[in-house]
Amino acid sequence: MSDHLAEAARTAVDQCLDVSADESAVVVTDDEREPIGEALYAAAAAATDDATLLKYPPSDQHGTEPPAPVAAAMRESDVFLAPTTKSLSHTRARGAACEAGSRGATLPGITEDVFVTGLDADYAAIDAACDRVLDAVADAEEVRVTSPAGTDITFGIGDREWLADTGMVHESGDFSNLPAGEVFVAPETATGTYVVDGTMMPHGLLEEGRELTFEVEDGLVTAIDDDAIRADVEAAAEEVGDAAYTLAELGIGTNVGVESLVGSVLLDEKAAGTVHVAIGDNAGIGGETDAPLHLDGILREPTVYADGEAVTLPIP
Repeated sequence: MSDHLAEAARTAVDQCLDVSADESAVVVTDDEREPIGEALYAAAAAATDDATLLKYPPSDQHGTEPPAPVAAAMRESDVFLAPTTKSLSHTRARGAACEAGSRGATLPGITEDVFVTGLDADYAAIDAACDRVLDAVADAEEVRVTSPAGTDITFGIGDREWLADTGMVHESGDFSNLPAGEVFVAPETATGTYVVDGTMMPHGLLEEGRELTFEVEDGLVTAIDDDAIRADVEAAAEEVGDAAYTLAELGIGTNVGVESLVGSVLLDEKAAGTVHVAIGDNAGIGGETDAPLHLDGILREPTVYADGEAVTLPIP
């Protein structure tokens, strides 16, 4: 295990997941994230004698289901950690594990730099920031987001529940991304335009002045002005039809320790004062869409209105 990863791994295992000696822990990783997986396994093995490391080839797309033995191990464990190239956050495997009582954290697309930087955080401050945002949006029927880049989109929340990703995963069935820090919802519908001017895969951090524009009507993305992203969604649509075009998520970043975007969706979507919007799967976060992708785009300098009232966003 690399020494520079050890402290971050201990933060994840001891503080965020609170692994105890009488619990089983499984670390799920792939060939491209093996050093981080090994660091987390070493930290887990120091906390409990019942620690397991599983590795499989990287998936092609975020939201792709892992192999059946991996899904079974997640479901049967007390605790799971998943540093993988492509996200397991919105998979049936992750949802089934939490429904069975396992608590866990996914670290999709994590790099060693983001792992070390993102786990050096004040999670009490992140937790408090999540509480403040939840208080402002939890009862809203409608949320509107605008931005200087041209975003103007309105989300109908309906009966969907806002969730908080605080990084503190201590109770049975709890789940979080790591690094953590967001409040998010799977809206029932949305109409308008959103413009990504921060980070979005497959491009990473967009250069200054570049913008990706998405048109949304009745909860479906109807136009994408970027060829690469459009191709990813079209490929998913060949498998699941219009579900691939679902406006899947509205998220508000609450990690007050992230001072600038770095090009990692995992970290950048948590940056305080940003908003992210996702296309595709949302069944794992309270929605009804089952799709083999989940594409987040980060918006800089947004203004958020809950039932017409401006929401004070956390700032770094």
